[in-house]
Amino acid sequence: MAPSRGALMAVAAVAAATVTVAACDDSGTGHTNGSETSRSSVSSPSASPKPSPTRSYPLSKRPRTIPSVREHTSARGPGWQPGKDSAVVIGKGDKVLADEGRLLAGELKIRYGGEVEAGAGDVELALNPKDRGGPESYALRTRDGRVTISGPGEAGVFYGTRTLKQSLRADGKMPEGEVTDRPGRPQRGLNLDIARKHYTAGWIEDRLRSMADLKLNQLGLHFSDDQAFRIASDTHPEVVSPEHLTKAEVRHIVALARRLHIEVVPEIDSPGHLGAVLRAHPDLQLYNVSGVPSKGSLDISKPGAAKLLDELLGEYTELFGGAFWHLGADEYQALTVRDPAASYPQLQRAAVKKYGAEAGIEDLATGWLNDRAAVVRPHGMKPKAWNDGLFRDSTVRADKDIEIEYWTGKEYGARPPEQYLSEGYKMLNLNDEYLYYVLGQPNAFVYPTGKRIYEQWTPLVLRGTSPVPAKYSDQILGGRFAVWGDFPNAQTAAQVAEGIRMPLRATSQKLWDPDKPALSWDGFKALANEIDQR
Repeated sequence: MAPSRGALMAVAAVAAATVTVAACDDSGTGHTNGSETSRSSVSSPSASPKPSPTRSYPLSKRPRTIPSVREHTSARGPGWQPGKDSAVVIGKGDKVLADEGRLLAGELKIRYGGEVEAGAGDVELALNPKDRGGPESYALRTRDGRVTISGPGEAGVFYGTRTLKQSLRADGKMPEGEVTDRPGRPQRGLNLDIARKHYTAGWIEDRLRSMADLKLNQLGLHFSDDQAFRIASDTHPEVVSPEHLTKAEVRHIVALARRLHIEVVPEIDSPGHLGAVLRAHPDLQLYNVSGVPSKGSLDISKPGAAKLLDELLGEYTELFGGAFWHLGADEYQALTVRDPAASYPQLQRAAVKKYGAEAGIEDLATGWLNDRAAVVRPHGMKPKAWNDGLFRDSTVRADKDIEIEYWTGKEYGARPPEQYLSEGYKMLNLNDEYLYYVLGQPNAFVYPTGKRIYEQWTPLVLRGTSPVPAKYSDQILGGRFAVWGDFPNAQTAAQVAEGIRMPLRATSQKLWDPDKPALSWDGFKALANEIDQR
């Protein structure tokens, strides 16, 4: 959570059907890594070289991409670059790849040919359900003056087009041979606090395009907090802040994300961090026994509290759709005092009434989390929560299908990640030691450059700097780099975009490829700078 809140190797048959690509409106930034080869501009295609029986070619080198490809089989040949007669085509029966094909054609400034047989100099995209890799895996073959990209799912084909685009940007061509590639973790992304700092829809869409080129597939949107509530509401317009996203803008963001194979993960944090909502509903504000308000905290002993939250959840689950909903659950202030029952007797009475004489406020808060999870599940959304919202000593246990997003070990309720893992929970890594970009740098936070992520962090490093045992690896679903707006005016939106550029690339590399990066950090930066200049 925000610090101010408390402080597949896809083994695809080389000759298999070519694969499709998911399309977006504009091109993003691509990246590559490896050794130096000849350069030519993607925007100025030249004639595609043709193999010659009288000419000898050296063995090709691995394409340079960010993240790096998992496997490349070298071959002798000229590789591929777009020529004046080149086109992007899709396999027969693969019309679902039309968006991907049109996007790639526009980026490479060549013709989109549609569902026709590939010719000399073409790029062919095709689905191959028989490929054994996961849905994000792909194979990319460069041979006989053409490129084929195939995979079992649209996302994998799309990622193959990102590899092609990045290689062309880095070196002016796609090396001869075959790439087989897949991500190391299924969830990879960026978390964005749009509650404390307002970002325009256009700025968010630019981040989506950049993320897509980095093969990131998840954007977390934290849009409600003590400072503001940033998306228009029909059920409760009174809670919405003056600067906000309209529903039309949100629908456009979600639609673009889907074309780029990115899941948007919305978050309304509760029962804490609700100051903006409570300003419009002061009757639901939590007070202690002395009549002092608890900052941003909802009095969950009041029946109206659940009604309000569930109406908002119902509205926004319909707006966003998708696979996930983040329920927050962190830093409920009633549980940060020395004697919660004495300070908040109304919560203690509600806990006993609902869960029995031995129950406490931790049980009431856990029950609140489970009840909100029950609201989002019927919409087909898997619930998520911050790690410090699940308590060690509560009698009521958080539902096992709630994915735990681990951000800190410093807050009340936070436990070592091994405790959650040993109980069978699945987790996502948002380790605040490495993955937090906090505007204003409060509480000893510093803006990460990406170097420590690249050189030290792995998905197993959930808390601090030490990894959890490898036996838990399958329970760690991936991670997100997080931007928090503690001091929103500390940086402009443009400065944020530039500041997170390299950390996001480092995060992408470490979530896609589990092996130690081949490039040094300086080499990695140089490659990113080289590609971004094109």
